[in-house]
Amino acid sequence: MASNDGNAYVIGVGMAAFLKPRGTRMYTELAFEAGAKAMLDGHITYDDVQAGIACYTSGPTCTGQRAFYQFGMTGIPIYNTNAACASGSTGLHLARGFVKSGVHDCVLVIGFEQMQPGPLVSNVSDRPTPFDLSVKLMKATRGKTETPKNPQLFGNAGREYMEKYGAKAEDFAEVARMSHEHSSRNPYAQFRTVYTLEQIEKSTMIHYPLTKLQCSPTSDGAAAAVVVSQRFLDARPELKKSAILIAGQSFMTDGPLLYSGSAMELVGYDMTRRATKAALGEAGLTPKDIGVCELHDCFSTNVIVSLDGMGFCKSGTAHEMVRRGDITYGGKGPIVNPSGGLISKGHPLGATGLAQCAELTWQLRGWANNGRLVEGTKAALQHNIGLGGAVVVTVYKRYDGRSNTDSVVDKDSAARISGLGYNPAVEAHYIQPEKAKSILSKKAPSDFALDNTIDLISARL
Repeated sequence: MASNDGNAYVIGVGMAAFLKPRGTRMYTELAFEAGAKAMLDGHITYDDVQAGIACYTSGPTCTGQRAFYQFGMTGIPIYNTNAACASGSTGLHLARGFVKSGVHDCVLVIGFEQMQPGPLVSNVSDRPTPFDLSVKLMKATRGKTETPKNPQLFGNAGREYMEKYGAKAEDFAEVARMSHEHSSRNPYAQFRTVYTLEQIEKSTMIHYPLTKLQCSPTSDGAAAAVVVSQRFLDARPELKKSAILIAGQSFMTDGPLLYSGSAMELVGYDMTRRATKAALGEAGLTPKDIGVCELHDCFSTNVIVSLDGMGFCKSGTAHEMVRRGDITYGGKGPIVNPSGGLISKGHPLGATGLAQCAELTWQLRGWANNGRLVEGTKAALQHNIGLGGAVVVTVYKRYDGRSNTDSVVDKDSAARISGLGYNPAVEAHYIQPEKAKSILSKKAPSDFALDNTIDLISARL
């Protein structure tokens, strides 16, 4: 048991590249790759892990056990989370809580998803859904079309922002243009194509003002993080140079404003506002202290709505930030979604929160040095929202409190420190079989549970 020392750190992160959902890689293989990379990055093995948290929305109960058993059958508790698009960050919140309370010293969180192509649709028809009242209210206040519900909800939120504050459809398209341009430097992104503003505006209209290139795609993918206590880190001081402190975090759900009749409230404006204020307050920071933000841009309209709610600007002026170029490189900041965000990086629901964590970890370490590093960053913020509803806002700082510009690493150093043989922030590779085997449990290995996963990965090399 750890002492309640009050600190929790991310010491390892890993990702498998996000893909179009075509069933080319099973969730077991994706989860294994991300988890193994995170353990290598954290310089631990599965025998060090005291609890596992699996984050997913597509899959039956105990799917997490099927994914985690591949590393070994050590008997540790394995928790399964489903909080819609916020599932991954829900897992991070649980991990931090376990570590801060002294229940566990080392927790491995893996988010993964194997999705169906096309828009998200509910297969529930015999009972109430988490969204039925929101859709009922949307229909009464804004009408309802045959378009899938999510682009309607977020498109309507954008319409309300336009009506209240004078934003234009072009502002939302510009958000998407930035996201697609940012993704060109992310080797894990599902889409890495750079589009002009005109191309984005002229792509297929989904639900005004949202065109196709302003909507996140369904995706297959996985990401993972190792979260540890101060005691665990103190016993391994060599890891402190790359450890990232979770300085503040807040998990909140909707309040009564959800059903106030506002389209912006139906997509979590108020709970985003409250959670951001709480997370920054715990970290002792203000919005002005945040250099980089991974923001839940499932649709481009949500960037402007959320920036407003999070306090990064005077209320009603987030679209002006976009027009000035504040949220992209060279702007006043915060720089939003250097990873490309959900719009172009992809959105495998359970993996999204962990992918955001990985990107911000690499940013703060100074590893994302392929042209996407947000230089001078001392603090980073992650915003992950799920309708239904849940929002997790997390604030990260370096262990040493310094700026990432103070410690930009060269290629060889990152390769050595990462344990992977390359810099995972700027290169995406399948995991090498010998490295994958090195993190497996020695106390309770199970070749039967591992099945053919390493053989599948070997065949891809």
